[in-house]
Amino acid sequence: MAGIYSVSQVNSYIKNMFAQDFALSRITVRGEVSNCKYHGSGHIYFTLKDKGGTLGAVMFAGQRRTGLHFQLQEGQQVVVSGAVDVYERDGRYQLYAKKIEPDGLGGLFERFLRLRSELEEMGMFSPEYKQPIPKYAMKVGVVTAPTGAAIRDIMNITSRRNPYVQLVLYPALVQGSGAAESIAAGIHALDGLGLDVLIVGRGGGSIEDLWAFNEETVARAIFECHTPVISAVGHETDVTIADYVADLRAPTPSAAAELAVFDYRQFEDQRLLYERNLVRAMGRRMERLRYRMEQCRLRLRIHDPERQIREKRQQLLNREERLGQVMEQRIQAAKHRLALAGGRLHGLSPLAKISGGFGFVADGSGKRLESVHDVQAGEEITVRISDGKLTAQVTGIEEAEAVRDI
Repeated sequence: MAGIYSVSQVNSYIKNMFAQDFALSRITVRGEVSNCKYHGSGHIYFTLKDKGGTLGAVMFAGQRRTGLHFQLQEGQQVVVSGAVDVYERDGRYQLYAKKIEPDGLGGLFERFLRLRSELEEMGMFSPEYKQPIPKYAMKVGVVTAPTGAAIRDIMNITSRRNPYVQLVLYPALVQGSGAAESIAAGIHALDGLGLDVLIVGRGGGSIEDLWAFNEETVARAIFECHTPVISAVGHETDVTIADYVADLRAPTPSAAAELAVFDYRQFEDQRLLYERNLVRAMGRRMERLRYRMEQCRLRLRIHDPERQIREKRQQLLNREERLGQVMEQRIQAAKHRLALAGGRLHGLSPLAKISGGFGFVADGSGKRLESVHDVQAGEEITVRISDGKLTAQVTGIEEAEAVRDI
């Protein structure tokens, strides 16, 4: 009876066979790069393929410093030097690359570059044709496979960020024959529903898996779409024609969901912050307006017409009283002056003198006689005394001696 071996023993035996084969320990392989992935540790995992088959390969981070001098990408035709060995744990053999050199471009990559150049010359990548992604989208269309990680990620992130957003899915073929036409039909169908934004994409894969998004049919459908389009094809390192034509490129479908759907909780927090700031600002403004109103009230009180009338009336009464006092003082002064003048006038009055035994002597025409020379002998004169008037005739004139002496 043949012996029974463990899986580990079989894998170890095969590994030793590979190690003893000189051809496999130093081998150079030509092929097209596919499924290229840069690991966070620095290792590069990829597949070499040709028309007849595929070969898994890996280049460790330590070998990259000396064995790789360019960016390894999907579709590149390369020559890889290294050793074929068995990964004992999985029982899987692969090429451990020590040196990678370019050997021209693969057919698919050539088609990619040619179509990219043609569409770029036509202006389909120009930034002036890019539409802005709405900040608060409420209806989001998704063109992708109905099953798979892409739609699940989009649904989970949308539900977490904003449960009120409506997702509209167009189940499209994203790989294989007819995929490009299916994707283009989905874009045209959702574009007519009046949605806010579209997400077009799928999960990661090889360049062949993603090739539908490199077709001109899909590129033109995105370019002609009136609804803003976010392209989310593959992983962060995967770049397709759809990424160039779309209004915005997302590195993954999950990132596309975050770009398309606003965070409702953050929005609500910001709204509450704005509300509090607005209330505080309104409170401060109301306080300023109250202060201004109080100042206006005081000024109005000062300039109140009724108050001014009272003040003017009081001023008028004060002036009236002052005027009365001034008039009384002036009347008293005038009466005093009048009394003095009356006294002086009375002292000078001929009647007063006449009443004291004197008379007023005048010629015939009534002119007062002040000198003996003012009258001739024989002329009539009049003498007014206190109780009447006398008419007399000058019979003689005698000049006083004192006057003659002068």
